[in-house]
Amino acid sequence: MGSMSYLDSLNEKQREAVLYKKGPLLIVAGAGAGKTKTITCRIIHLINEGINPKSILAVTFTNKAAKEMRDRVMTETEKSTNHYDSMDIPFISTFHSLGVHIIRENSHLLGLNKHFTILDEGDAISIIKNIMKNRDIDPKQYEPRRIKSIISRAKGDFLNIEDYIADPDSPINKIISIIWRDYENKLKEDGALDFDDLLLKSVLILKNYPKVKEQYQNRWQHIHIDEYQDTNEVQYEMVKLLVGKEKNICVVGDTDQNIYSWRGANIKNMLHFEKDYPETKVVILEQNYRSTKNIIAAANSVIKKNNYRVPKNLFTENIEGESIDICETYNEQVEANFVAKNIEEILKNEKAEDIAILYRANFQSRVLEEALLGRQIPYQVLGTKFFERKEIKDLLSYIKASYNHESLADIKRIINIPTRGIGKVTIIKLFSGKLNELPQKTQEKINNFYKLLDDIHLHIENHKPSESIKYIIEKTGMKEELSHGTSDDQERLENMMELVTLALKYDNYKDDEFSPMEKLLEDAALSSDQDTMMREDKNKGVKLMTVHASKGLEFKYVFVTGMEQDLFPHIKDNTQNKEDAEEERRLFYVAITRAKKKLFLSYATERTIFGSQQMNTPSEFIYDIPEELTCFEQEFSIENGKEKIVYI
Repeated sequence: MGSMSYLDSLNEKQREAVLYKKGPLLIVAGAGAGKTKTITCRIIHLINEGINPKSILAVTFTNKAAKEMRDRVMTETEKSTNHYDSMDIPFISTFHSLGVHIIRENSHLLGLNKHFTILDEGDAISIIKNIMKNRDIDPKQYEPRRIKSIISRAKGDFLNIEDYIADPDSPINKIISIIWRDYENKLKEDGALDFDDLLLKSVLILKNYPKVKEQYQNRWQHIHIDEYQDTNEVQYEMVKLLVGKEKNICVVGDTDQNIYSWRGANIKNMLHFEKDYPETKVVILEQNYRSTKNIIAAANSVIKKNNYRVPKNLFTENIEGESIDICETYNEQVEANFVAKNIEEILKNEKAEDIAILYRANFQSRVLEEALLGRQIPYQVLGTKFFERKEIKDLLSYIKASYNHESLADIKRIINIPTRGIGKVTIIKLFSGKLNELPQKTQEKINNFYKLLDDIHLHIENHKPSESIKYIIEKTGMKEELSHGTSDDQERLENMMELVTLALKYDNYKDDEFSPMEKLLEDAALSSDQDTMMREDKNKGVKLMTVHASKGLEFKYVFVTGMEQDLFPHIKDNTQNKEDAEEERRLFYVAITRAKKKLFLSYATERTIFGSQQMNTPSEFIYDIPEELTCFEQEFSIENGKEKIVYI
């Protein structure tokens, strides 16, 4: 028996989960309730109780989480008096790594080489583009990235091509099934699997070969699954197939933090766990170690309105803490200034890396970055900075190429955006002055492209920058292409719209040397340079990110911006069903529970979207927080040393 000092640091409920050894166990772990610690201690305890480490499997969603868990287990078990061979360690991995392991051990069953190729997203999209070219399918009408996303989601829902063809709901079904069939044939020919296959094929092995399934059930008799609320259909099937007769399955998760349904995560997997395993013991971890009493009370008030959840009520022994600041601001500039001004104050006593600014949609980051730069506050955007986003670079390249047809880098960037069927060989000939050697049809495509650049230049000469950028988004076909795409496409369009909003600042710019649009291009280039300078040390600086990206993180000070109805909750096309509405509320719950010490919520009564001013009402979520927990203020001016702008 090894040292059990790790048990001393556990609370009563955590200890109950750790000590429960046989049969199915559901750990419902609230935000900041120490779920990783609990699941890690449970693995350590099983080993200390004499369970062979090799019979323990733990599956997480990220390599980082798997590494942390592995390191903690290894450190603790080294103290153990059970002297297992150093190779006898639990199998701790992500779902995809587990899939690779199962397939490699049984590759012959799939007719694959043991060292099969794993395609990344870029490789997969490349194959789809080639298939579409060979099939003469217009990539402008059917965007390759979107096709790949639909195939990926279908595989995640455990649908094969035949199932998909049988589903008549979508008008592009026939096209997708043609591309999908060719795609599968190409993968088979190359002896390759994509990321989705790593899960799908491993599940098919377990389903179709009972002896193989039994072999894994005997090997891994104690199974642990982290973030169970985020599992999709294939991951759910994989887990069920690996659970042996003893049903020693322990899952950890929180229905209130299920925010990835758009990726295929199914909240029902967790809600139905007790139906799948009738003997289940349920342990609810409700003690939060992260946040103040006020923040926890706010989180409980917000989430209790949801119906699709395992009921629980977080509590904490931490201090009551400061009230939650709710600020109504005149517009997004004032809101950004409010955030930057408060951060400046906080930085007198705290480190920048203890502060996070969260937003619901990526386009919101631009004005926030500007306000931080204005006050020389170091910051880091998790994800891509505004001016480094592909769609923003594409728009700026259209403007630069319209000014200068010789700008080869810009021409190369946009000549096929949206897709015009102009290939690499064509571009090489074009750049080496051999346009006449190309087929007539190809020459027409290129001439049309340069005519588009001339039209754009003419528009820029005669219109304001905001109008011209709007014209480029529409005239090039980018708006049309993105409007009917995935949620990622929708996000890209929102970012483009934000560039129109930014351009409004230049509409009345007057200078003898530069036109308004040239000034915008110069500032965009300088802003990117300035961003780089502000971020020399990756770990330092205020963190900016979407609420989705913040899951699993924590900060002393959290600013949640854009708390306006239709922005957060984010409603697209004015349609939202009950499940979508509950997911938006869960997303806000995740935002609140990132804060340890102080939470700020802000909204703008007026926000410029796509160059037009919109009047906003506060988010319904704000009204769900009891008034006694909050402190309300209004901000109608921007004051930054040199100037003061007052909005009336």
